[in-house]
Amino acid sequence: MEARMTHPAMTVPGAMKALLDLGNSAKGAGVPDEVLDLVNLRASQVNGCGVCVDMHARSLRKMGESDERVFGVGAWRDMPYYSDAERAALALAESVTRLADTPDPVPDAVWAEAARHWDGPALSALLVAIAAVNVWNRLNASTHQVAGSIPL
Repeated sequence: MEARMTHPAMTVPGAMKALLDLGNSAKGAGVPDEVLDLVNLRASQVNGCGVCVDMHARSLRKMGESDERVFGVGAWRDMPYYSDAERAALALAESVTRLADTPDPVPDAVWAEAARHWDGPALSALLVAIAAVNVWNRLNASTHQVAGSIPL
């Protein structure tokens, strides 16, 4: 595999810092880092971003997450490894990532379940994290960035 071009975040002045700052802004608002990485991993799986799937799976393993939790994210609904709050975050990540797939992009039931488990600042952090990883996914997938090749 070979990238189509140098990563846009590395060639557009200020883009890398802005994207990293956006992603980092979601930290410290009441969502555990493990949950943020689970959400990032799931959105990246949906979007087919090998760079981010690799990065977030590795990050979860470094945090001490089990293989079952890391490998099960793609089928989280059918796995017993996630709390109700994590499931709500994963459902929100899928809905926000798949905005164009349904006439009701983030159904009220998905929103209500997320809001039941996450307070306002945490829910905002989840939304920012989901938006940020979707930007990375789109840049990486469209330019065919290779997993392990971007020094992040």
